[in-house]
Amino acid sequence: MRTWLRLIWCLLCLILILGGCESSNPEIRPDAASDEGQTHPAASSANFAFDVDPETFEITIEKEGHREIASDPLPKRKVIDLQKEKDRFSWTYPDDQMKVNIQRVTDHLQVSLTSTGAETFTWPKVSGTSYMLPLGEGKRIPSNDPDWISFLKDESMSFSEAFSMRFFALNKNNYAVLYIVENSFRNTVNFDTNPHISFALSHDFSTVDPDKTYSFRIYVTDNNPVSIASLYKRFIQEKGEFRTLAEKAAKNQNIEKLYGAPHIYVWNQSFLSNKDIQWSQLKAKLDKPFMDWVVSLLLKVDEDGQEKAKSFKEIRKQDYVDDYQKKTIISGLNRVLREKDFYNRGIFTELDEVSRKYVDRGLEHINEVELYDLNKRVLKSKLGAAAAPVEAWGSKDSTELLGKLQDAGIKHAWLGLPNWTAAYKKPDFVKQANESGYLIAAYDSYHSIHQEENPDWNTAIFKDKSLYEKATMSKKNGEKRTGFLGKGRILNPMLSLPSVKERMNTILSTGIPFNSWFIDVDAAGEFHDDYAPDHTMTEKQDMEAKLARMTFIRDEKKLVIGSESGNDYASSTIAYAHGIETPVIKWGDPDMRTNKNSPYYVGGYWTPLGDVPERYGKQVPVKDEYLKVYIDPVYSLPLYKLVYNNSVITTHHWEWGSLKIKDQIGTRMLKELLYNVPPLYQLDDATWEKNKQWIVPYLAVWSPMHEKAIKQEMTAYTSLSADNLVQSTSYGADLTIVVNFSTNDFTASNHDIIPKRTAVIYDGKEKRTFTAPAI
Repeated sequence: MRTWLRLIWCLLCLILILGGCESSNPEIRPDAASDEGQTHPAASSANFAFDVDPETFEITIEKEGHREIASDPLPKRKVIDLQKEKDRFSWTYPDDQMKVNIQRVTDHLQVSLTSTGAETFTWPKVSGTSYMLPLGEGKRIPSNDPDWISFLKDESMSFSEAFSMRFFALNKNNYAVLYIVENSFRNTVNFDTNPHISFALSHDFSTVDPDKTYSFRIYVTDNNPVSIASLYKRFIQEKGEFRTLAEKAAKNQNIEKLYGAPHIYVWNQSFLSNKDIQWSQLKAKLDKPFMDWVVSLLLKVDEDGQEKAKSFKEIRKQDYVDDYQKKTIISGLNRVLREKDFYNRGIFTELDEVSRKYVDRGLEHINEVELYDLNKRVLKSKLGAAAAPVEAWGSKDSTELLGKLQDAGIKHAWLGLPNWTAAYKKPDFVKQANESGYLIAAYDSYHSIHQEENPDWNTAIFKDKSLYEKATMSKKNGEKRTGFLGKGRILNPMLSLPSVKERMNTILSTGIPFNSWFIDVDAAGEFHDDYAPDHTMTEKQDMEAKLARMTFIRDEKKLVIGSESGNDYASSTIAYAHGIETPVIKWGDPDMRTNKNSPYYVGGYWTPLGDVPERYGKQVPVKDEYLKVYIDPVYSLPLYKLVYNNSVITTHHWEWGSLKIKDQIGTRMLKELLYNVPPLYQLDDATWEKNKQWIVPYLAVWSPMHEKAIKQEMTAYTSLSADNLVQSTSYGADLTIVVNFSTNDFTASNHDIIPKRTAVIYDGKEKRTFTAPAI
């Protein structure tokens, strides 16, 4: 029977190949599926005619007798210098001080707009029955959809930030019109939702940028994401900007450790944990000179020092230590252990051999790792049996947790630390992670610089103190640009590389064996012109400088580099990105960000004991309107994966990890399988113990699938049901994933039953399933 089925399968393949259609697993396609997402080569239609009305800048396309508007008409303008030739138009708008040139080049239109004095110009204005936009991974947006109309009402987006790739596609009645944006800087996308969704792109011309032209390619192609992504990929390859992971791994083999690897932020920022103290013995160790010294430091360096000092004083009068006091005492000790002057010769009189060597060398000559080691040792000398051995401090959330991950069968993983000082406190954790075959990175940023230094925001601290006045960015009106959360200023990236080198040299000279690095926002498309007279900079130079500093870390320090978002100008530089799959959800909603009484409040950034902060670990629901546009698979398209699956590994923003959104964990698991996306977790020991029952069985299915899929192109995407709740992706020649997001079983055309809320993985002759847990 199986032989007979294989014969039928071979005949079907032959028929499909002779018919000009490729598909990795055609037997799972339905009899009457949407044509959205069939497998296609990079095929644009050269068989089209076009016309343009210079007064309104309306462009019309005609193909096979079907006429569509590619660019909607603008209000009529005065036109001079009009020239018409075969396949070419050019003219000038004298009142707008703009020159326009449109020319047909082989299979597309080339449109260039040049300012002769204009400060801004709006074109194109476009509309369609629906849109395929690379918002994050990709979205299919019906123009009459009420959820999207509500979300996009009065919305303006920076094109270079919001669009992960440099294109947008309009689905017309008979074919699609694809715009590739060749100059992605200083473009704003303004949406109009009355009565249906349309949008226009406005371009600003900067006085610091001599380039006064922005341009587009316009293609005519099929109404499906595979054709659209294939054309864009061809464009990227033509520009020499595409690099596979295999090509990147040839220069750094550690990249292969990303294959089959979940992404895990490990929260182990404290020296001491509750379990490291014998509380019944602590009181006897708190003599007055020592306690007075700790209290004096707390009052000097900690904004909550008064409250923590109070707990130290209280327990000397008590026969017990309550939970609140334990928390504040641990937090207080962890805080003073960071201080350069914690060691006091008059307080700590008994030193072990290692501590004596540090002291004899001179505290000004030891690095931060050695300083922390000294501070831990002298504290242990004072606490004696009331504290565990120094080597065991904080192990529960570091080395012990690492052992649990390995025992659970997690062979590969990317581990991220919230900052590099976490590694200074526990260098053995980084060493053990490295030896276990994991990637281990720290979070870093060169975006904001602060005048007043805060060790809890150490990425904003730079050794060169002149940078704050001499290297920060100015707006056109001379006002300084403020940094993240309105703190400090934004550092000019063109002036940052010496500080990048200084920081990286300092960190790595400690001997901490990092093998990866994460740079915040450098791949997020946030570009600025700098109008400061002594260091003007264009948005393009901003981008190039950000790429240069990531390239330095990647090539000179041999670290596997990743960044936030992963917009594709950085695709040949980075190996992984956080934020394409789930970006930051509605940053400006006060219910999520500031209203702490709201059920949607995502939580704060800080935690007193260094465990997972609420911002990352607290499970919250998301408003229905945001679920529709950010999470709902009905609107999702794997546009980025269709271009970059085997080039950049993408996952969620670290605020929106796989377990963050209440009642959506199962759906996101299924989508991670479908789109070949690593899950992103925020873990300490407590969260691991709570969630390992979901993580371990999921990774047993996801990891081998990803390890194979990531080496291949995504070769097909198909929506198998009219409601888009059953979808299929293919990678290479023999790996296909079918996911049924719905609550009803689905019968495929080969009569396979795809159970509700289930992924079916067809891997050659093998078939595996994963059913989303009800969490």
